[in-house]
Amino acid sequence: MFDLTTPLLAIDVGRGTQDILVYEPGRSIENSIKLVLPSPTVVTAERIRQATRAEKPVFLDGYLMGGGANTGAVRAHLAAGFPVYATPEAAATLHDDPERVRALGVEIRANPPKDAVRVRTTDYMEPEIRQALSLFGVDYPENVAIAVQDHGYSPHRSNRIHRFELMRERLDAGGWDLLALVTDPPLADMTRMQAVRRQAPGALVTDTGPVALIGALCDPEVRRMAKTGVTLVNAGNGHTLCFTLKGREIHGLFEHHTGALDPAKLQHYIQQLADGTLTSEEVFDDGGHGAAVRKPLATDAVVVTGPNRLRLLPEAYQAAPFGDMMLSGCFGLAYLWKKFREPTL
Repeated sequence: MFDLTTPLLAIDVGRGTQDILVYEPGRSIENSIKLVLPSPTVVTAERIRQATRAEKPVFLDGYLMGGGANTGAVRAHLAAGFPVYATPEAAATLHDDPERVRALGVEIRANPPKDAVRVRTTDYMEPEIRQALSLFGVDYPENVAIAVQDHGYSPHRSNRIHRFELMRERLDAGGWDLLALVTDPPLADMTRMQAVRRQAPGALVTDTGPVALIGALCDPEVRRMAKTGVTLVNAGNGHTLCFTLKGREIHGLFEHHTGALDPAKLQHYIQQLADGTLTSEEVFDDGGHGAAVRKPLATDAVVVTGPNRLRLLPEAYQAAPFGDMMLSGCFGLAYLWKKFREPTL
C-alpha cells in the first residue's frame, strides 16, 4: 500500500492511548517497531493527581493540548481545595474562552508560584518518546507525522458544532473525497494541530478520525468492499466516526461520542446513514457532533476498526491492516506521508 524511501515516525494521539509506528524502509511493516502507550492527556492527568496527593498547587505550562482525563484531574484538584495556575496557552487546553477557565477556578499567569508543581502540557511527547527509543538503540526519525483530534477554535459556541462545520466545509470543497478531510498544513483555525506543528515544524499533522479509516483501507479486504460500497467505522476510545464510502467518495458520515453508544444505537445510526435519512440534529441532540449526508449508499458491508470495535460492532468485519488494528491510524499517517510528502519521480 505504501513504500516510503525514508524512515517515518507516525504518532496517533487518542483519548486513551498514543499509538506509535517507526517505519524503516526495507523492513516489513509486521516487524516494524510499534508502541501503544498512555495518551498525553492520561499522563498529564496522573501528574496532576500526584500533586493532589502531595497537597501541592499545580502550574500548567506548555502548549494547548487535548482535554479529557487532564481536565477531570484539574477539576478534582480544585475540588480538593488546591490551587491550579496555567499559562495562557496551557489554559486553552481547558477551554478556548479564558473567562471560562477562570470561572473554573484556574488562575492564568505567566510564571508559577514557588511551591507549585509544574506540569507540562503537550500532545507531542518528543523527549519521552526519543528516550524510550534510544534505550533500544533506535534512531529517532527525521520525518514525523502526528494525528490529534481538533475541534477548532470556538470560544463562544459549541465546539461540537464548529468541528463538524469545518469537516463539512472541507468535504464540500473537495468533492466529498476521503482525502479532503486531510489538509497539509492544517487550517489556522485548528489550534490543537497548530500547537503540535509549532513543536514539530516539519511534521505532517492531521485528524485522528479520518487517518484511522484511511489506515483501515490498507486492509485488502476493506479495499475490495469499498469498490462497491462500504460502511466504515472507527470506534475510538473517545469518539466514533462513521462513513459510507464508495472508492474514496464519501456518501455520508456522522461523528458521536463512543461512551454514548451501544450496539443497537450504533446500528440504528448506520442504517439511517445508508438510507440517507440521518440528520445532524438527531446526532447532536443525542450528545454527538453531527451528521452530513450527500446521498444514500445501500450496502450490507460494514467494517470497523478501533479499540471499541468488539463492544460496538462484534459482527462487523474487523479491519486489521498489516495484522494490527491498534496501528490503523499510524498506517493512515504513513499512507498520507507517501501521498503528500514523498517526491514523485
